[in-house]
Amino acid sequence: MLIQLAITGLLVAMLPLAVILTSNDTNKYRKLVWVTLFLTFDLIMFGSFTRLTDSGLGCPDWPGCYGMANPVQAHADIKAAEAIMPTGPVTVVKAWIEMIHRYIAMAVGVLIIAIMIVAWRKWLVSGRKLSTYAPGLPTAIFILVCLQGAFGAWTVTMKLQPLIVTIHLLLGLTLLGMLAVLGSRHSVQATINASAGKLVTPAMLALGLLVIQIILGGWVSTNYAVLACTDFPLCHGMLIPPMDFEHGFTLWRDLGKTASGDLLPVEALTAIHWVHRTFAFIVIAYIAWLAHKALKIDGLRKSGKWILIAVGLQLASGLSTIYLSWPILIAIMHNGGAALLVLLLALLIYKTRQAARLS
Repeated sequence: MLIQLAITGLLVAMLPLAVILTSNDTNKYRKLVWVTLFLTFDLIMFGSFTRLTDSGLGCPDWPGCYGMANPVQAHADIKAAEAIMPTGPVTVVKAWIEMIHRYIAMAVGVLIIAIMIVAWRKWLVSGRKLSTYAPGLPTAIFILVCLQGAFGAWTVTMKLQPLIVTIHLLLGLTLLGMLAVLGSRHSVQATINASAGKLVTPAMLALGLLVIQIILGGWVSTNYAVLACTDFPLCHGMLIPPMDFEHGFTLWRDLGKTASGDLLPVEALTAIHWVHRTFAFIVIAYIAWLAHKALKIDGLRKSGKWILIAVGLQLASGLSTIYLSWPILIAIMHNGGAALLVLLLALLIYKTRQAARLS
């Protein structure tokens, strides 16, 4: 089974590798990094689709599906589970969604291994002189993807434990940001005004605030608290509704339950939703301010423009999940918007740090 899974991961990775090898880009390594980043972004989006369709336990074991390499081989076990619980977590469709997510993850892992091997080889062959191929960051990315795989396994084996699922999401976004920095090393940089260096600290603070908001958003999603408040700007018709912060923000507990095993009260879900919603105003205001500052600096205008667009789309998708009762497509877009903001802020930080070094 493990050999079959490894072969499947390699086969899925062959398509992007073929695109890279046949491209006109003379820097194949740069192409490899950016294609890997693109697939990582897709993986994050598909991961949100897996979670939102309640397919996280479509195959209740790991790394295979009922001990098999694919749902075709496990069809009898899946159908038996589906017959017992037709609307339960295990169905043929959900099993395929979960396994496709794992196959893409394996392909990303293969590409990251390739990135690390090429970086080490070029760095050593150059006599450790090519700083752009310094293997520290590629190796850190490889270690991170291994850790991400472990949390992916624990997500299944620990039955969607909210803390594990939230960390799994956060690690995926961290991987995306690190790949963005690595890709920027090998891309032609526009001339950036030296004053851009003044935005290093504000940009890092913006990313820190965004990470906190993503953690809160992940906590909302993993606890299925999106519809805990169905009105806006009030919640249950009140500015500050009744909330249970103690149970809502107890980190180590099973999905839908308190630490003592009782059902999670509605007030706890309300607290989870309300904190994420309220903190969003702070994050949006600060990032919009940062983008406005970037618009005034040569070399950062495009970054500022895209960050403003992403913030606007994120606000719109967040409100739409409330007013439209959480349609899956909009919820996936909201997850994708968070990933896009991480990517854009990581690139902005890289540019401002480069300007600071040159000033």
